[in-house]
Amino acid sequence: YTVPTPIQTQAIPAVLNGGDLLAGAQTGTGKTAGFTLPVLNRLSTDAVGKAQTGKNSARAVRCLVLTPTRELAAQVEESVRVYGKYTNLNSAVIFGGVGINPQIKQLKHGVDILVATPGRLLDHMEQRTVDLSKVEILILDEADRMLDMGFIRDIKKVLAALPPKRQNLLFSATFSEEI
Repeated sequence: YTVPTPIQTQAIPAVLNGGDLLAGAQTGTGKTAGFTLPVLNRLSTDAVGKAQTGKNSARAVRCLVLTPTRELAAQVEESVRVYGKYTNLNSAVIFGGVGINPQIKQLKHGVDILVATPGRLLDHMEQRTVDLSKVEILILDEADRMLDMGFIRDIKKVLAALPPKRQNLLFSATFSEEI
């Protein structure tokens, strides 16, 4: 990037400051970079996270990104990997329709940034294969689509498992009354 898009210009400083954010922009406007870049910066420069990334300790999930579809989850996690290439942070993506065992193995090794669809995340929560007790940042990506697809009950279950003190980022193309 040489020039940030309008959503990036507005979102990046807000995310870096640690406050909650409701951000709306159409698809293709750079929303993913608008939350991924500052999150990578915050997590990679935070002393707590650096202490946690020792060789012998499993990393705790520090950032959770929820997306409505596995296609979007895969895209977001790929962006996290590409943008975070030169950091010590790692990421994983979990969604249904594929075997759960490779996901369990990856989670066991520890993940800094987890991108997930609500249904498969709940599967992992029920099997106790994911620990969300250290989540510092929650991102709901395409929140409007998650509600349209009926994920509100699943999202509420996930929210109940997260620490109450965290940064909440909600990115959406539209803002309905439910959002």
